[in-house]
Amino acid sequence: MLVTFLGTSGSIPTANRNLPSMAILRQSELFLFDCGEGTQRQMFIARVGFGRKTKIFITHMHGDHVLGLPGLFQTMSLLGREEPLEVFGPPGLQKFIEAFKKTVQFGLTFPVIVEEIRDGRSLYETRDYSIRCAQAEHSIPALAYGLFEKERPGRFHPEKAMALGIPKGPKWSQLQYNEPIALEGGRIVTPKEVTDPRRPGRKIVYSGDTKPSARLAKFAQGADLLVHDSTFGDDLQEKASEEGHSTASQAAQIAEQSKVSFLALFHLSARYVNPKILLEEAKQFFTNVFVAEDFMTLNISYKKT
Repeated sequence: MLVTFLGTSGSIPTANRNLPSMAILRQSELFLFDCGEGTQRQMFIARVGFGRKTKIFITHMHGDHVLGLPGLFQTMSLLGREEPLEVFGPPGLQKFIEAFKKTVQFGLTFPVIVEEIRDGRSLYETRDYSIRCAQAEHSIPALAYGLFEKERPGRFHPEKAMALGIPKGPKWSQLQYNEPIALEGGRIVTPKEVTDPRRPGRKIVYSGDTKPSARLAKFAQGADLLVHDSTFGDDLQEKASEEGHSTASQAAQIAEQSKVSFLALFHLSARYVNPKILLEEAKQFFTNVFVAEDFMTLNISYKKT
């Protein structure tokens, strides 16, 4: 599972940072979190791809998080995309998308499916993972998102299955996916008889714009990676609170409370040409922290068990 930061600035782009967007590539699926202006160019450079099965998750309706959608739709259409595109976000997203579809004539070549979210819940679920959201605390309605993988099957022991008289085939798969089976004669075999204990999946949480939030700390509990609003330094803590943002040290305190593995400082104000001060302030509260940079890619590994 690859995480690529496509844009890490807040409000305005800089010479080195585009506006907010983050991509997660999990197997063949692409999940895009926020879509600031120029995101499609960043995707070209990062070689993320435009034809994949894709879902986009918008945190809130501020321009720096959503104005990249028209350009992305146009680029996808010019490249001949036909695969449906699902877009999730807060109230107002549907009206925004309909407005630019009517006023910008770019010949959309694929269906766009929009779902507006009014509360924290599970948005999408498969056998292997779910995408969930939680309310963030910003100046307008805003969401945080998380990709939560489900527990993986424990290591399967074919020799134990064969010793119990279970032939290779569908019943092995059932046991691997934690389903008991019945043998001829009525005996029930449980998964723990032939598999090791189940193993945790991976968890990535993306805050969007937010003040420090106990709700978000709970939502991010135990995450492998927390990507958190870190707009300002400690000297501008009052400004951060007024505008619905966090400082880097506040993000670090949330990471510490949540017991996450790593924290990425994200959505940095353009005033921090050298964000070293933000990193130093954050490290006072949480050690495993780094400043997200455009085109940085992380391979999120499974926790060792």
